Amino acid sequence: MIKAIIFDFDGVLVESTHVKTKAFRKLFSRWPDKADEGVAFHLKNMGISRYIKFKYFYENIISERYSEEIGLELGSEFSDIVLDEIKKAPFVKGAETFLDNFHSKYSFYIASGTPDEELCEIASHKGINKYFDGIFGSSLTKAEIINNILGAESLKNNMVIFVGDAASDKEAAEDTGVHFVLRVTEENRDLRSKCSYKVSDLTELEERVKEIEKCK
Repeated sequence: MIKAIIFDFDGVLVESTHVKTKAFRKLFSRWPDKADEGVAFHLKNMGISRYIKFKYFYENIISERYSEEIGLELGSEFSDIVLDEIKKAPFVKGAETFLDNFHSKYSFYIASGTPDEELCEIASHKGINKYFDGIFGSSLTKAEIINNILGAESLKNNMVIFVGDAASDKEAAEDTGVHFVLRVTEENRDLRSKCSYKVSDLTELEERVKEIEKCK
């Protein structure tokens, strides 16, 4: 029996992945000959902390020294670009309905690569924080978040589903032994054949949960 469902945020609950891609392109545009490479790294590593991407961009793409101060400056600029846009972004189809219909049946959590404070602010603004037993951002890896949830709720890994849209989400599910459901997007075509359970949007999630429970 499934007891808990953990959701990534961007691209799973809210249609906001394009907002962050545009933000990375804007930040990296000050290095015109390297911007495409920086955006490509972001797209290949969706779901991980923006600070990891900033560090990689500095050290491996433009070959400049990276520091915490540089990261904080870039992070602040990035938040200024994306925060209002994500607050205005629409929900993934079926997300609000699924949360409202099933929050009393399952424990719900968010595990995202977005900084914790920013993530909580967005969830509160969009009125969905009431559905979640925990909202966790990039201060922990997704695998750490999942393991903490398993421990806190005394759950076996086969009682938990992680819904994500990136390779990092799939890896976190595999590392912790929980079920994985891929939310299919244009950006994750290469993952589709590697995932047993997929949804085009969250109107299909109830059926995937039933399928997972039947196969246990």
